[in-house]
Amino acid sequence: MTRPPLPPFTHDSALAKVQAAEDAWNSRDPERIAQAYTVDSLWRNREAFFQGREAIQEFLTRKWAKELHYKLMKELWAYSDNRISVRFEYEWQHAETGQWYRTHGNEHWEFDKEGYMCRRDMSANDLPISACDRRIGHQQSN
Repeated sequence: MTRPPLPPFTHDSALAKVQAAEDAWNSRDPERIAQAYTVDSLWRNREAFFQGREAIQEFLTRKWAKELHYKLMKELWAYSDNRISVRFEYEWQHAETGQWYRTHGNEHWEFDKEGYMCRRDMSANDLPISACDRRIGHQQSN
């Protein structure tokens, strides 16, 4: 099976890949999201390093137990044959404290020839915000 769009990426296919990722992550469905990655995909998420779909699902399940009302925006930054870099912002409310945050960061993605992500490298910073300063998906209360 393949997961289009496939590398080598064009501007349009890279944009489509980024939009598909944004849509999947905004679903907050760890199983759905993990299916976009190779079985042995390598991840770095801030200070966490792990590998494989099962670890991805476990990580995302923990993430959204803490990060409530998560809403994400991704933007294509650069692309090449089988790699895409994005900048992103997402907003969320801390489950324990109720504090809102906006997280800013960058991701670098590498894809196999079937269009599955085999490597994801993410760096991010969290900025505390007030609820009235939200700008991503604030019309929704999911």
